[in-house]
Amino acid sequence: MLLWSYFSVVLTDPGSVPPTWRPSADEERGEADPLNGQEFNSVQKDLAKPRVRYCRKCNQLKPPRCHHCSVCGRCVLKMDHHCVWVVNCVGALNYKYFLLFLFYTFLETSLVTVSLLPHFIAFFGDGEIPGTPGTLATTFLAFVLNLAFALSVLGFLIMHISLVATNTTTIEVKKKTFFFLCCFLMYLKL
Repeated sequence: MLLWSYFSVVLTDPGSVPPTWRPSADEERGEADPLNGQEFNSVQKDLAKPRVRYCRKCNQLKPPRCHHCSVCGRCVLKMDHHCVWVVNCVGALNYKYFLLFLFYTFLETSLVTVSLLPHFIAFFGDGEIPGTPGTLATTFLAFVLNLAFALSVLGFLIMHISLVATNTTTIEVKKKTFFFLCCFLMYLKL
């Protein structure tokens, strides 16, 4: 399951904006009237005050919660982040596989850690330890690395589960944090 979820998140398109996508209403201003073609032309010409979001790098309109990935060079729907471990963006269409990948990675590293625990305890015991010094060092190192990796992946898993529970993405949380940090710093200067 770990390999299946890994290859699923790597090979699944995270969700790109169709080149012909157009909003049915101006969502930024809250208008319910459909936009016509003349308003799209004015949006593209007047980039200082855009009424709908526009990507200057892709030269196309962007739906809400869509962000441009500088690594992939395209806009991704509900982009969470670009993950170097899966060499792909994590977005609307492969986020489920990413969560499963984190979950199965945590289970695998926890299972290895628990299976190496008796050898780790025996290493610090008073009795004679079977095996060569190389085997003992490898077992000790494998236990420590798997424990550290399991704990770090557990942290990522908890963070992403909380993001799913609040229906936010990593990018949105970082923008909110940056905004509140700027407000706090401006408050300190007063």
